[in-house]
Order: sequence, then structure tokens, then C-alpha cells
Amino acid sequence: MYRTSWSTSLSRLRILLVAALFGLSACGFEPLYGEQDNGAATEDLMSRVFVPPIADRLGQLVRIELTNRLTPRPAQEPLYVVSVEVSEARQGLAVRRDDSATRANLILNAQFVLSRTSGGDPLLSGEIRSTNGFDILVSDFATLAAKKDARRRGARDIADGIVDRLSLFLSRQNISATAPAQR
Repeated sequence: MYRTSWSTSLSRLRILLVAALFGLSACGFEPLYGEQDNGAATEDLMSRVFVPPIADRLGQLVRIELTNRLTPRPAQEPLYVVSVEVSEARQGLAVRRDDSATRANLILNAQFVLSRTSGGDPLLSGEIRSTNGFDILVSDFATLAAKKDARRRGARDIADGIVDRLSLFLSRQNISATAPAQR
């Protein structure tokens, strides 16, 4: 009896899964990457985004992560520029009786603006926040290494967030990757 109910549940689950997949195909779902009917592939448009230098070491980390994600192959003539400003704050968490912290959060904020290389009004702007924890240890070197790792993870999170928003925005644009930038 137990096997019968298990196999019945499994077959119902399969039927439900197939119905969900048919429903997904009918809802207008389109893949983010790949050739679009109305313009260039999102990958091609993303490879045409230039990231100018960002101030400070944190900015360098974010720029490296962004350029690795946007232009993994040799860059073409840019159509867009994404300007990024980053800031960093530290928040103590686990506090001892002597008011010294044993754990902290590194909070990174980034504001970004996407615009055409030819100028004009911004096309997209937004803010990304990343919070990464690290231990404050007895050894200053170990604490510095933990904070550095949290900064690296935060830069990766910020770059991922910016790339996600840019890819969604660019995938909805009716632009040819070979077309010159227009005002």
C-alpha cells in the first residue's frame, strides 16, 4: 500500500512539472542570453560596456570583477559607460564586556549609472549593497586577512548585482550591437 501511494504521488508530481513547463513556455519567457528577435544578443551588448577606473583599492576590486564579467573576451568599441562609486563601512557585532568586538560586518555600497558613450541622459542607475562578516581575532594580521577577504567577497557581490541589472536592462533594448551610439 505504501508503494502505491508513493508511485501515485510521483506520477502526479511529474504531471504537475510538465504542466508547469508548458505554462512557462506560454508566458513569454525568453532566455537572457542568446540572439533576440528585436536586436543583438545580450552578451554582445554587455561586451560593449566600458568601466572607467574607480577610486581606491575597493574600487579597483569592483572594476576588475566588473570587467571580468562584462568583457571576458577582447572588448569591442564601447557603446555604453557604467560609472561606479563605492563606499565602505564597518559595523561591530559580537561585543565583549570590555566593549571590544569579536565579529564585524563590512558593509559596501555602490551607486552606478549607465549612459551612452556619446553622452546624454543616464539610461539606468541604481544602488547595490553587500554585507559580509569577518572575525576580529587576537592576531592583527589574521584580522586584516579576514577583512581583506570580506572586501573581496563584497566586491564580487557588487559586481554581480551590477551585471545582473545591466544584463536585464540591455536584454530589453532594441539595439544592434554593431549600430553606432545615438543620442
